[in-house]
Amino acid sequence: KLRQSMIEEIKSVDVPLGEALETFRLVYGVAEEPQERMLLDWHLANLEYANATLLGNLSMAYWDQDDPYEMGGDHCFIPGGNEIFVHALAENLPVFYGNTVESIRYGSNGVMVYAGDKEFYCDMALVTVPLGVLKKGAIGFHPELPQKKRDAIQRLGFGLLNKVAMLFPYNFWGEEIDTFGRLTEDSSTRGEFFLFYSYSSVSGGPLLVALVAGDAAERFETLSPTDSVKRVLEILRGIYHPKGIVVPDPVQALCSRWGQDKFSYGSYSYVAVGSSGDDYDILAESVGDGRVFFAGEATNKQYPATMHGAFLSGMREAANILRVARRRASSSSSAASNPNQSCINKEEDDDGDEEEDSCLDQLFETPDLTFGDFSVLFTPNSDELESMSLLRVSIKVESRDWLYGLVTRKQVLELGEMEGDELRNEYLREKLGLTLVERKSLSQEGESMISSLKAARLNRQIFD
Repeated sequence: KLRQSMIEEIKSVDVPLGEALETFRLVYGVAEEPQERMLLDWHLANLEYANATLLGNLSMAYWDQDDPYEMGGDHCFIPGGNEIFVHALAENLPVFYGNTVESIRYGSNGVMVYAGDKEFYCDMALVTVPLGVLKKGAIGFHPELPQKKRDAIQRLGFGLLNKVAMLFPYNFWGEEIDTFGRLTEDSSTRGEFFLFYSYSSVSGGPLLVALVAGDAAERFETLSPTDSVKRVLEILRGIYHPKGIVVPDPVQALCSRWGQDKFSYGSYSYVAVGSSGDDYDILAESVGDGRVFFAGEATNKQYPATMHGAFLSGMREAANILRVARRRASSSSSAASNPNQSCINKEEDDDGDEEEDSCLDQLFETPDLTFGDFSVLFTPNSDELESMSLLRVSIKVESRDWLYGLVTRKQVLELGEMEGDELRNEYLREKLGLTLVERKSLSQEGESMISSLKAARLNRQIFD
């Protein structure tokens, strides 16, 4: 009741949770004895672990806004690790490894995703990157995300939790122990290896994981892995050597560095001072009239900072995407308002040559260069003389109105300087040894270039 009445008072003037707790501790004389203070510090470190940040960063009013939705049941270790869920969910899905998304362009006609030298066109896109990536601005959005969403991204916190996983030659801490904690007299280091998890029962080996939370998690990232492992061994030996138990060196050790990971820039979200649960809802909103959607733990107000929260947000957005797709499919007004949209804005069907020819006709409605009966489309975004160009030549033989071929930009310029189409055709045959072909006989390189041209044209249309 005391806390609830205080929250009603401070909603308009939020304060840090850590500041409020320390004030209460001093006013009510809590944990004045050294042992009591050590125990309190451990629980405060555990709270910083749960929220992935210092208590001084948490909103007193809203830090635990998700508590009413908390699921019941025990916490469990999963044999094989959480990756078994990821592999199952990703089964039969195409995954493009090594393609880091740099920017996303969206508009009324679709979405273009840029990853290095690759471009992906889609009707809709789902963004699931961690909040830390959005806060860092690692992905450019064009047009910019709405101001309301950008403000929510900045208000919400994205914190840090780190771990050291150590595989030992044998289990020295006891097979019956799942977890154990460590107290310290120094409040400033309360989060340093304060909690240990034993994975022996599920990993198939003597695996021990040490957690680093709060201020200690940030300092941890400034140390080398060697120094970090050395420090955790000092702590373990301080616990077990007085009991006559020898702590061996680990066979292998791994240290996380989530704050430095360019695909995360942190661990999970928290409600910072000045933020509230409403910011999770704002992050979950789609943009571009149902073109770009957002999922991930930082978009789930009920279950933030959890794996199940991230999973449920994905299910939520899958339903939203399906709803929008059905709405568009049933909308006759969209097709009527833009009847020429056709193949550049949609996937090609396997209905034969007519639709393929129609696609190509649209591309050549605005060629990059024409001379005589020759039309040319250059490789998008390249001025190199050796870059390839798609050549189309008009002929008047029965039903074959057009023939195609691939030449370099330099060869196109040479063709353009010649007098008359007869000389140009002779140049193609005699000097280049090129045989012009029908649309259906184009090489794989030609088809690939047509796809690139379509994507480039679509990119322009999105912003028209």
